[in-house]
Amino acid sequence: MKTFTITGTPVGKPRQTRSDKWKQRPCVMTYRDYADHIRAVVTGGTKLVYLSNPIEMVFYLPIPKSKSKTERLAMMGKPCLSTPDIDNLIKSCLDALLENDNTIYWLKAVKYWEDHHGPRTELTF
Repeated sequence: MKTFTITGTPVGKPRQTRSDKWKQRPCVMTYRDYADHIRAVVTGGTKLVYLSNPIEMVFYLPIPKSKSKTERLAMMGKPCLSTPDIDNLIKSCLDALLENDNTIYWLKAVKYWEDHHGPRTELTF
C-alpha cells in the first residue's frame, strides 16, 4: 500500500452543465486544476483503469480565517462538519484518478480541519 499526499485545499466536485466546456466558471476551473494536480502526483498525469486495493482518503480542510486564534487552535485536527460534503470530495478524487469507478469495492474517507501541516489530501491504496 502506498500513501500519496496532495498539498493544497481539497476541492469537492461541483455540479456541472454543458456550458462549462466554454464558460469556465471559477468553481469548475478550480476543480479541474485540483483533479490535474491529483493525477500528476499519483499517476504522472494519466487516469488509472483499475484499482485492486481498498482506498483510504483523508481530507484536511483549511480553518476559516474568521475564527479567532483560540478557536483555530481548538479546531486543529478535529473532524470537520461543514462544507464541502465528503461525497463531493470523494467524487473529485475518484473521477480524477479512474476512468471508471465501478471497480471500487471498499472505501474509507474522513475529513478533518487542518493540523500543523496545512490543508491537503492523503490517499492510500
